[in-house]
Amino acid sequence: MTASVLEIDGAALRLRGRELWSGLDLRVQPGEFVAVLGPSGSGKTTLMRAILGLRELSEGSIRVAGEAVRRGNRRVGYIPQQLPFPADTSLRARDLVALGVNGARFGLPIPPRGARARVDALLDAVGATGYADHPVGRLSGGEQQRLRVGQALADDPALLLCDEPLSSLDLANQQAITEIIDRQRARGTAVLFVTHDVNPILDRVDRILYIAGGRFTLGTPDEVLRTSVLSDLYGAPVHVLRAGDRLVVVGIPDADPHHAHEHEHDHEAHA
Repeated sequence: MTASVLEIDGAALRLRGRELWSGLDLRVQPGEFVAVLGPSGSGKTTLMRAILGLRELSEGSIRVAGEAVRRGNRRVGYIPQQLPFPADTSLRARDLVALGVNGARFGLPIPPRGARARVDALLDAVGATGYADHPVGRLSGGEQQRLRVGQALADDPALLLCDEPLSSLDLANQQAITEIIDRQRARGTAVLFVTHDVNPILDRVDRILYIAGGRFTLGTPDEVLRTSVLSDLYGAPVHVLRAGDRLVVVGIPDADPHHAHEHEHDHEAHA
């Protein structure tokens, strides 16, 4: 039996006196694509931070590739949300990717030849060779996000954590970034993908972890994205509709008044 890349056992996490989730058990296999869904404030990003070793669990344990989580684990790649660099950022595209390849060694006058070749290979893999020597601040949001993906793949990670990596990107760049991530998954990397809209990745997802109101459900998209399942999870009527090849979720309640402003996009019917 293949060893799990990610093992979460009996995990619970409380934040400022509020329990985000508890009793979470999850095994993710090599090459598996797991989407993490739920309203803002439900603890999706906090789960990512716990796996990265940046947030301590209240209960339970997390292991990556058989080892307890720790900061700076190079078996784990991380792609953050798309946040633009300042326009005056002079760092070149290749230098940004080199941060992932060279790590603490970045800054040496001449990187090792192997590192330079690896940077070139990563730039090619994410389709960024054409602007490799351009200042990052002059690139589009989609181009910048391709570089973040290249940086995350520098060590050919066993686990790739993606925290809303498609947010603020147009459809073409969403598709391009998703394709790059999927190619890495095909190489055996397990993917944990946080998103508020599952539609751009729906045909690639193996399982969904849906977190809401301190509870969660786990299963295939057909098992989880159902009116009855989400209504039970939220404790209120929630409807899953199909519009062409897209799934639409309507009626998500705002269970936590402290996060009311964060839930607005979820009522737009993304699942």
